[in-house]
Amino acid sequence: MKIGIIGAGAIGETLAKKLSKYGHQIFVANSRGAHTIAFADNEAITAVELRDATTNVDVVIISIPFGKVAELPKNLFSDLNENVPVIETMNYFPHRDGIIEEIENGKPHSVWVSEQIGRPVVKAFNNIVTHSFRKYGQPHGTSGRIALTVSSDNEDWKKIAFQIIDETGFDSYDAGSLIDSWRQQPGSPPYCTDLTIEEMAEAIIKSDKKQTVINRDLSNEKIAELGEEYMNIVVTTNYPDNFDDKAVNIYRSINGIPLK
Repeated sequence: MKIGIIGAGAIGETLAKKLSKYGHQIFVANSRGAHTIAFADNEAITAVELRDATTNVDVVIISIPFGKVAELPKNLFSDLNENVPVIETMNYFPHRDGIIEEIENGKPHSVWVSEQIGRPVVKAFNNIVTHSFRKYGQPHGTSGRIALTVSSDNEDWKKIAFQIIDETGFDSYDAGSLIDSWRQQPGSPPYCTDLTIEEMAEAIIKSDKKQTVINRDLSNEKIAELGEEYMNIVVTTNYPDNFDDKAVNIYRSINGIPLK
């Protein structure tokens, strides 16, 4: 497939590198211009300008800071075939993205994103920390693979997301429609807790909308307490040997999930 990725941060880069190994042609764009995307090799991964990431592609993945979605060109997707899925990997954090009243009043993140870009989306890849995404992918059929949730109103688009997730080394859990995608938002039991597909089924059921917001803010406070050195590691993704992201156990702990 030809896959356009908007965003060259940690998740966008990891997606590009993983998916290029399966023969996909990857076109990566960011807000700063193609010349700033250092990991593009011009063979399997090509750095392009923003418009080219949504032109003549089979899938588009948006992986930028949530608050930047509203800054995307309003007509960016106007020429994209309506049958092409747009997968969004993002999470809303008010301390970083600014207060978005509609979300504060309960609108699911992905519903808001779809309204901003003017077309439906698939919610996927939002509930795993970068370190786990890079380190813990396993071949198809491996017992105990980490599961990632997928929400969408389009069953065909879900199947494409399932394929991509499998190729990146993870199982997929069908989390239902987009309106229910709040169940995989920050603070929920499925969010960044590295669950198997069997565990994910139980976690989805346990998700509580009000508690999710409370847990999100609590987990942010606990992660901040890990200190500057930890934050520098996860921001730069320069993981030392034997690094385990302590955020995973923070998310597990606040949701009553046994620690890893």
